[in-house]
Amino acid sequence: MPLLAALFWLLLGLPVQAATLHVDAALSAPGDVGSTAFPTDAPAREVPLPDEWRNSRPGYAGTLWYRVEFDDDAAALAPDDLMAVYIPHVCANLEVYLNGELLHSGGRMNAPIDDHCNAPQLVTLPTALLRGRANRLDIKVAGHALAQVGARQRAGALSALEIGPQSELAPRRARLAAIQVDAPQAMSATLLLMGGFMFVLGFINRSESHLAYFGALSVGWALIDARGWLRVLPLRPLGHSEAEFLNCAVLGFATWAAVQFLLRYGRGRWRVADLGLPLQCALLALSLMLGGPQRMHRIASLWYLVFGAELAAAAVWHLQRQRGTRQFWLMAAMLGAAALAGAVEAAVQWAGLPQIAAGLAQLLVPLVLALVGLRLVQQHGRALQQHGRALQQAEIGKAELELRVREATAEIERNFHQLAELRVEQVTERERKRIAADLHDDLGAKLLTIVHTSDSERISTLAREALEEMRLSVRGLTGRPVRLADALGDWRAEVVSRLAQAGIEGDWEAPEDLPQMLSARAYVQTTRILREATSNIIKHSGATHCSVSADISAGDFHLAVQDNGDGIAPETEGRLDRGHGLASMKNRAKQLQGQCLVESGRGYGTVIRLTLPLARAVEGP
Repeated sequence: MPLLAALFWLLLGLPVQAATLHVDAALSAPGDVGSTAFPTDAPAREVPLPDEWRNSRPGYAGTLWYRVEFDDDAAALAPDDLMAVYIPHVCANLEVYLNGELLHSGGRMNAPIDDHCNAPQLVTLPTALLRGRANRLDIKVAGHALAQVGARQRAGALSALEIGPQSELAPRRARLAAIQVDAPQAMSATLLLMGGFMFVLGFINRSESHLAYFGALSVGWALIDARGWLRVLPLRPLGHSEAEFLNCAVLGFATWAAVQFLLRYGRGRWRVADLGLPLQCALLALSLMLGGPQRMHRIASLWYLVFGAELAAAAVWHLQRQRGTRQFWLMAAMLGAAALAGAVEAAVQWAGLPQIAAGLAQLLVPLVLALVGLRLVQQHGRALQQHGRALQQAEIGKAELELRVREATAEIERNFHQLAELRVEQVTERERKRIAADLHDDLGAKLLTIVHTSDSERISTLAREALEEMRLSVRGLTGRPVRLADALGDWRAEVVSRLAQAGIEGDWEAPEDLPQMLSARAYVQTTRILREATSNIIKHSGATHCSVSADISAGDFHLAVQDNGDGIAPETEGRLDRGHGLASMKNRAKQLQGQCLVESGRGYGTVIRLTLPLARAVEGP
């Protein structure tokens, strides 16, 4: 208590100087609401100031007049200063008269009375109304009985008065107003904004339900604090008893939110609390309604004891759960400060501590709530940051996984296509082998029979040629590649043999050992081109000599067949191209991405040049 007294004097400023008159007694008399002068006909008595109606006039509610007489000490004033009266506390409203003239009115004096209980008053005393001696200062106070209010600070009362220079009293009034009006207004706005934000966070994130309860607690306490600095009720038809009822009901709601916050923040949940606290709020409202306005203070005081016990139990449980953690001491300090504020408030209610003590206690609770809110926001921000990093890592992992899935899908598709192509090739290969086997076994056997049994030389020759063509087709169908050296050997044997049979001298010039391979298709098509060229020489050229040369240059296979025959006349070149297979030779070369050129002149013979790219010639059919 000495600490509170020292803080009280520090906040109010320096002691009153000699020029200021301290008034600690007044003449008091009851009056009616409509009176405008001190009731001289009413029984008056002298009362000490401060005067609390619960002590001087128990159960009294309505209008009470106070009269003070003082002398004007004009010599003590500065030339540009005025006299004023400073009233630290009046509840609930007042009018000030000087020598019968109204100087100041706080507003509505009949129900619902405007509330100035927390607002200190400073009323200027005009020099024109002051007399040298025996000035009468009348103060008309409208208030409520203690039984009709939920808190002692809102019962009818008038504090001691200070009469003196306005320049000295104004700073004291400003300091007290800052404590009891301005600071609570700022704290209420802060708690309202912060509470709304926290409630939304907790409502969205159900796993952090303690944030929603803390938000509800902050909003509720902001409404409770507003009852202290609001001079005019927001809803004008709302009477005094209704306002007191709502204030107590909001306090029950705030207790519900505070207990649940301490439980949920400690990672605990009691079904008894989940069901009992809402039921308690309903019982509070029911008890206040049944008790009526004349028992408001008694019923509210009992509920204050219940609320205090519940909050103390929840705080002890919460600290037990937080023991050993980093936030234990922080929460212990904040809960201790809140407990101190509750103890001071209880002392104000039951021990009659000064009004300033209640104001300081009421400031301490929202300050603690603001600090706890900042701590929760910090923790939630850190959790959001960690969640953001985890989400970022998850997004990165998801992107990497999607990339791997796409790569795996593409690989599977490629493998599927390869398997499909391989399957097609396998089926095609089997079908080729089947057809080749059928040709060899059936058609080949029949042609061979014709060759050996026919009496006609022409038929035997045609059958032999058909048999050779069939064998060549079968070789192409089997798809087996051929070494280029072996192919040149086969071609040499066949060409030279055919030329010799036709009486034409043949020369063959080619490298002996060529490691390159020819696909079955390239071998078959080249064989047919070479056969066609040989047939044309034998049948149409009239040549006596033919030379065949083969070599490899710049990755291409070159084959040239040259005779010394008559050549191809220009006027018959078109007919020869259509009738003697020159076009088919060129088409076969084109199918192998090569070319077949024919050079001829009358009297100079004919040259057929075949060029095949080995890169294509070694591919499969």
